[in-house]
Amino acid sequence: MSGPLSGIRVLDLTSVVMGPYASSVLADYGADVIKIEPPAGDVMRKSGPMRNPDMGHFFLSINRNKRSVVLDLKQPAALAVLLRMIKDADVLVYNIRPQAMDRLGLGYEALHAINPKLIYAGAYGFSQKGAYAAKPAYDDLIQGMVGIPWLSQEAGADKPRYAPMVLVDRMAGLQLCTAVTSALVYRGRTGRGQRVDVPMFEGMLSVVLGEHLAGHQFIPPAGPTGYQRSLAHDRRPYQTSDGYICTLVYNDKHWRSFFDAIGKPEVFRDDGRFQSQNQRLVNIDYVYGYLSEIIKTRSTADWLALFEKADLPAARMYSIDDILVDEHVTSTGFIRKITHPTQGELYTTAIPTEWSESEPENRYHAPELGENTRDVLTEFGYTEEEVMQLQASGAVVCRA
Repeated sequence: MSGPLSGIRVLDLTSVVMGPYASSVLADYGADVIKIEPPAGDVMRKSGPMRNPDMGHFFLSINRNKRSVVLDLKQPAALAVLLRMIKDADVLVYNIRPQAMDRLGLGYEALHAINPKLIYAGAYGFSQKGAYAAKPAYDDLIQGMVGIPWLSQEAGADKPRYAPMVLVDRMAGLQLCTAVTSALVYRGRTGRGQRVDVPMFEGMLSVVLGEHLAGHQFIPPAGPTGYQRSLAHDRRPYQTSDGYICTLVYNDKHWRSFFDAIGKPEVFRDDGRFQSQNQRLVNIDYVYGYLSEIIKTRSTADWLALFEKADLPAARMYSIDDILVDEHVTSTGFIRKITHPTQGELYTTAIPTEWSESEPENRYHAPELGENTRDVLTEFGYTEEEVMQLQASGAVVCRA
């Protein structure tokens, strides 16, 4: 076993992206994550492209280092298996609504009575204290409700757009992971487990409002909502004479160096719109517009050389294909080739943190549906005959 969470056992009842992403981080860091799936499997198994049925690319990327156990929790025998597992678990994570957990007999009070040290972590759409408590939620819906498409239009998009990635699920998943590890630290000090709720809406709203509440943070308001630098229409990759470049000329030192490098030191010296952080923010559309027009005059290679010489942050705008052959990425081995026992050769990313001790590692491939049911039930004390009986009844599914 390896990783700082080695020895921690997590029962993972989550599906789609938010919960599985959180448990994938816990698994990467060494936790023994047992993924509990219904007979049809996690829906993300079916999200292509894929090489074989029920092993879609998205599922493969967020379910490594886990073991798959299939339980049909609508059957009392399967529920009894899960309750037996609860006795020896450290963490239960789920992302169905609490009302559904209660109907299954898996509410917090019931499981706390079985295992008082259990961390019972729920991740779902909305705080259970508000009017939206029972509403379903998905990434796109929450993006819209916290203002991300509206902000995209404010920033110059021709129409409202969701972020082109599953952003809220991943942000909420990281918040869920942080909450679980913090609860484990608390349990280490006190010996007590607890219930932890991680709502997507409030979690993402805290991120958006932390930036865009802006002048309305003050009472009375000291200005409009919206952080102007983030919303500036020219805050984007800058077009060069032959491509695009990404740069952030940000603080006073940067701007002085930039104007020196292009042979116009008098602009920083004489134009008050560039001379301080606050004045640049007040005049942000002019400032970024000026930069946009200047950068059009030279090639990408020329700008990269100039910025490097002036010690200014800059990079070529990459496509996904560009990232795969980037010299830094290839030299660190961050994107690596692995051989999956049923899916063949795959690319995967390394664990994106580096440790002097307790270094995490990739221990398990993303599992086939029910691949580990038999082994896990055996670990929890079931005999081979009992496993066969459960399988015959349909309460569990064993792949092998």
